Amino acid sequence: MTRKLFCEISPLTYKISYEAHILKRKMADSWKTNLASKKSEDKLPYLVFSHQSLMRRGLRKVPVPVEEAKVANLHIAVPKVDRILIRPGETFSFWNLVGRCTEKNGYQMGLMVANDGQLKKGTGGGLCQFSNLIHWMVLHTSLDVVEKYHHEQIDMFPDSNREVPFGSGTSIVYNYLDYRFKNNTTTTYQLVTYVGDTYLHGQIYASEPQKDTYEVENVGERFIKENGQIYRCGKIYQYHYDENGDIVEEKLIKTNHARVSYDTSNLEVIQK
Repeated sequence: MTRKLFCEISPLTYKISYEAHILKRKMADSWKTNLASKKSEDKLPYLVFSHQSLMRRGLRKVPVPVEEAKVANLHIAVPKVDRILIRPGETFSFWNLVGRCTEKNGYQMGLMVANDGQLKKGTGGGLCQFSNLIHWMVLHTSLDVVEKYHHEQIDMFPDSNREVPFGSGTSIVYNYLDYRFKNNTTTTYQLVTYVGDTYLHGQIYASEPQKDTYEVENVGERFIKENGQIYRCGKIYQYHYDENGDIVEEKLIKTNHARVSYDTSNLEVIQK
């Protein structure tokens, strides 16, 4: 019989292990990582990229109260990141700025994705939409993503008002799974984020013009039937161009092979 890990013995030992992990990471950050923490109410002069994300998609699997809870959670978390400066050499940490999502802090039970890819409700659920927005903007800058996690390879919802490639999102769990990027340039960047009536809004500004440009595309996306199961497949690339429009780098950032969990009768499916 395989011996259980300490965290697997009981709910109490799991809680102890979880809290120990949080403390360990906080200590490591204080010693080793130069985390971005300074804000400026004044926007930096050059807009690099902007994006907005629809908060209420009206998906059948998502009850209205849960979606409204997500919006309420965004109203709490988004201002904690708004106007943050990421200076040269600094690292942006989503959880370092947002902090722990608790009922005491006003967070509600929103939708979350469990480790097995199934939907569940949890306090602070829905904040991955915020980290998704930030990540999508960062992919269009010279900033370097240094920590990012994906949800399990499951396509849970049919496309509805989708504006970014499937599979380009993030998975976050305080503070075990963080979203981080580092500024390895000589330019200071700034995130501006706010919640509107319909959309979650984000902008990235810089102290100097960003001469290079970036594009992100989903290449070869298709639905394939394998052993009786349908998968959503494709590859996401980031294209880096210099100021003359010449390509500098073509980077594969994600390969999708996600099991589809909704009705596919209206999709074109390839038999493998």
